[in-house]
Amino acid sequence: MRPQEIIAVKRDGGELTDVQIEGFIAGVTTGAWADYQITALVMAMFIRGLTANEQNSITRAMLYSGEVMDLSGIDKPKADKHSTGGVGDKTSLVIAPLVAACGVAVPMVSGRGLGHTGGTLDKLESIPGYNVNLSFSRLKRVMKDCGFGLIGQTKQIAPADKKLYALRDATATVPYIPLIVASIMSKKLAEGLDTLVLDVKTGSGAFIREYKESVKLAEALCETGRSFGVNTEALITDMSQPLGRFVGNALEVYECVKILRVEADAAMQETVELSMQLSANLLVQCGIAKRKRDAEKMLNEALSSGRALELFMRNIELQDGDPRICDSPEKLINRKLLKIAVTVKESGYLAEVDTFAVGRAVCDIGGGRVKAEDGVDHAVGFESELKIGDKVKRGGEIGVIYCRSNEQADLISEKLRNAYKISKTPPRIPKLIRARV
Repeated sequence: MRPQEIIAVKRDGGELTDVQIEGFIAGVTTGAWADYQITALVMAMFIRGLTANEQNSITRAMLYSGEVMDLSGIDKPKADKHSTGGVGDKTSLVIAPLVAACGVAVPMVSGRGLGHTGGTLDKLESIPGYNVNLSFSRLKRVMKDCGFGLIGQTKQIAPADKKLYALRDATATVPYIPLIVASIMSKKLAEGLDTLVLDVKTGSGAFIREYKESVKLAEALCETGRSFGVNTEALITDMSQPLGRFVGNALEVYECVKILRVEADAAMQETVELSMQLSANLLVQCGIAKRKRDAEKMLNEALSSGRALELFMRNIELQDGDPRICDSPEKLINRKLLKIAVTVKESGYLAEVDTFAVGRAVCDIGGGRVKAEDGVDHAVGFESELKIGDKVKRGGEIGVIYCRSNEQADLISEKLRNAYKISKTPPRIPKLIRARV
């Protein structure tokens, strides 16, 4: 069937058949469909909607547009965690070594930052020499040695998704649940997993800001995962303020290494708590622990004994990075950076954060991408001093900008100041974990 005929079906509100969807995804993968034809159909999907069957059909076609990992030679439960994206969202770097230390194999395929959110691959590449571009065979060797591997999406993994996502981003069709589900699950199902835990963000820094819509997304993701035979659960977690202490690639790795070294300060405790909760969920889902409290005990032991840190060091070495950052995490922070404080103009309580604006401010000084082809300055970022509910005096610090020049600081200081709303009365403090699905 010609592309025009398939586009017309959805344009007129019809339901696409499996054969039509397979033809569409094959056209995306091979280049038989032009970009303008792809975006025309995606826009029609966005406006007219997709049924559950269409959603699963797109997921399946995208999954099998590439290869599915065969991890049968690794005699451990295979599990992964995926986040829908946030600001300061760095838990993957803590979770992977933690659950690996407890006997889980983790083939983590991650993405790069785009828009206001950071990407795990960009964080990893702030470690000198770290290589995220591994073949399947090398990934398996790394996993057999240290229990986990952290790689980017290759040409082998759901190649249709890579093209589709770039076009969706360029045409403002990213925030649509069925297409989000297909994008996420086609990549995760390609990992050959037994178990998947999802961190679905909600709030001002999430792609899906409204809580009800976040729950819908979590339910759709879990239903799709289970329909493909993967034990899938989700936590709905708060993204109404930056997670933890730092926003910015190298700074976030620094925070994770401090956590693995059991040196987390008070501002990092949110990152610790969320990492532990997601990890405990994985251990119970995998059958490594019977109950959540048993899982938490195992995880605390893996952390306090130094075993998780050892595995992270080994992973860095196996993926060509410099493991010395685990002994001296300060190596991750560029000493040439300027540190410019951002202060408040009135006294009161921090009541609200425009987390989207915080993420975009870091992008504005090079810490993230506005367009997929943009480069990234791994060193720059923002240290978030205040949390919702904290009391602050006039002239007190919201946080600190890590930047290359005073011009960069001038560019985003007012944006950051405006992102933090101060009230005279104490606000309601948001729960870190809003729900389980």
